[in-house]
This record gives sequence, C-alpha cells and structure tokens, in this order.
Amino acid sequence: MSDSAELHELGAFLKACRARLRPEDVGLPETGNNRRVAGLRREEAAALASISVDYYTRLEQGRVQASAAVLGVLARALRMDDDQRAYLYEVAHKADAAPRRRRTRQTVRPAMRRLLEQLTDTPALVLGRRLDVLQWNRAAAALFTDFGAVPAPQRNYLRLLFLHPGVRGMHLDWDHDARDAVAALRMEAATDPDDPALAALVGELSLRDADFRTWWAERHVNSATYGTKHYRHPTVGELTLDCDTWQSPDGSGQRLMVLTAENGSPSSDGLRILTSWSEPARAELTAEEESRR
Repeated sequence: MSDSAELHELGAFLKACRARLRPEDVGLPETGNNRRVAGLRREEAAALASISVDYYTRLEQGRVQASAAVLGVLARALRMDDDQRAYLYEVAHKADAAPRRRRTRQTVRPAMRRLLEQLTDTPALVLGRRLDVLQWNRAAAALFTDFGAVPAPQRNYLRLLFLHPGVRGMHLDWDHDARDAVAALRMEAATDPDDPALAALVGELSLRDADFRTWWAERHVNSATYGTKHYRHPTVGELTLDCDTWQSPDGSGQRLMVLTAENGSPSSDGLRILTSWSEPARAELTAEEESRR
C-alpha cells in the first residue's frame, strides 16, 4: 500500500471498530436519542482514548499518522481483540510495537507436578499469571491454607495475602512481604497490561485494601526471586524460611516458589512436624477449573 492508502485503511478500520460498539459496551450511558451513525460517536471514541475529537477525526479521515502509543490507547478504547490489534499495528507499520500475545490455558508441566510430589517436607507452589496458585504440595497447604477449599477464581497468592485473614496474619513482616508481592505483580503487568483478569484483580484489591491501592499507585517493580520469610504459624509457632522462585523454562510465565529451612534448625523441625500432622492436600485443579484459567 502507498502511504495515503495505508492512512485511509487505518481510518476505515478505526471507523469500523467504532461502529461495532454500543455505548453500553464501553460503560457509557445510553441517551435514548436516535443516533445518526451506527455504534459510538467520534467524540465518544475520542473521550475513551483521551485524545481530542479533532485529532481522532483526522485519524479516521486518513489525514494524520498515529504513534504506537496512540494506537495502544485506541485499541483499548475500542475494545479490540488480539487479531484486531495486530491488524491495527500492521496497517500503521508499527508491528514491532505490538507483539501478539495469546493467553493460553494455564496448565502445569508434568515435570513440575512430579517435583511438587517429591518435595515432602518442603512447601512449594506453582504460580501462574497474575500470581494465580495453580498447584501446591502437602507442605504448602499445611503452611498456608487448604488451597483446595478456596474457590478456584479466588486462588491467587496476592489475593490471599491481602484478603485471607489466616494467610495475612501469619506473616510477621506482612508489610514487607505484601509490598514485594505487589511489586512483582506490577512488573508482570507490563508484559500483558490488557489482561482483563489482571484488571479485575487489581480493581478488587484496590477497592478492598487501602495499602494495596497505595502501593499499586507507587509503581514499584521487583522480580522477587528470593528472600527470607518470617511466619508465626498457629500450630508450630515461629518459622524462618528462605523463599526462592524459579521461572519455568517453557516461556509460560509460570514459576515454582519453594520455601526451605536450614537443616537442623527449629524451623526445619517445625516444617517436619507441620507436614506430619497435616492431611493430604488436594494438589491438582480439576479439568473444569483449569479450563477457566
């Protein structure tokens, strides 16, 4: 395509995407007045993208180039799916700025499942996107909570850390641990900022916890791959555990979180006692639960 043809196609595509949306699709009130055009008005689309009506009009008319940043806000404002977004960037010659991302189902690798089963006295979790708890072993359930009893949509490490009284209360350095977890989620959010499940999690925690709302707005980032955790467990008392996290090599974004105690230490003894007294944990998601992730 020539430059003018590409600009024309970009404008036509924006107009088509706008026409497919109704005010209620994007949270705007329906005025009840007869609309002369299908879908959203130009001024509504411009307002959703936080750009001027004049600039948006010139984009639809093929009279101006759009930057990658503007394309990004337009894609979000017009509720584009992955294919629409990819096409938008391709037409605008900004394909490099918008790598396609598919949110595949979060399925734990068989090797990681076996590793969890073999860690008997060592609490271990498999964390997926958004720090969702995908799988756990018996020791992790004994340390934190019976994850199998937590509804699958709520089985998220950060959510438990902020909203589960038992999990929150056992952290002796809760402020430090919670800040690190928020920073880890913020860092992950950069890789998929349009994830609707992430937006829902952030929205819920922002509404329900003032600390989360403050720390999320501060925009600290941290990979949080290792550190020391201090717990006070209601059964075995205080535990000092080293926390290490490893990324899965398959590019899924899943990570293995393992908590260990120094050999011969009171914490090591506490973990053995805790595990020996615990019931076998429900360590796997059902097929129905996995399909919802």
